[in-house]
Amino acid sequence: MAASDPIADMLAKVQNAAKAGHEKVDVPTSKMKLEIVKILKTEGYIKNFKKVQDENEHSIIRIFLKYDDSNKAVIHGMKKISTPGRRVYSGYKELPRVYNGYGTLIVSTSSGVTTGKKASEKMVGGELICQVW
Repeated sequence: MAASDPIADMLAKVQNAAKAGHEKVDVPTSKMKLEIVKILKTEGYIKNFKKVQDENEHSIIRIFLKYDDSNKAVIHGMKKISTPGRRVYSGYKELPRVYNGYGTLIVSTSSGVTTGKKASEKMVGGELICQVW
């Protein structure tokens, strides 16, 4: 059965794998998921990622999770903001802060998927995808 919200499905898989202490997690590929994973990498929430073909010739993203010195996951939580039934948009002046600046907001703007800080700097608003902390 296909997921009605594939991005929320990906976020749940990553969060659950991090809490379970797994080294890596595989998620199906899409352009939006790839952009979100790139942001997670640049913001330091994951070690690395790579796009691979599985045994059925489907393309997947293999995400390598990151842990601190005491083996606690760097990702403490992830929350989807926009859903298929309720899209949430915001202008650049009203972009919310995640945990008073310690978290990251991921926004889909007219200039691509970016973080909330970069969207504010570029003065573009858009659809609020998710929060990571």
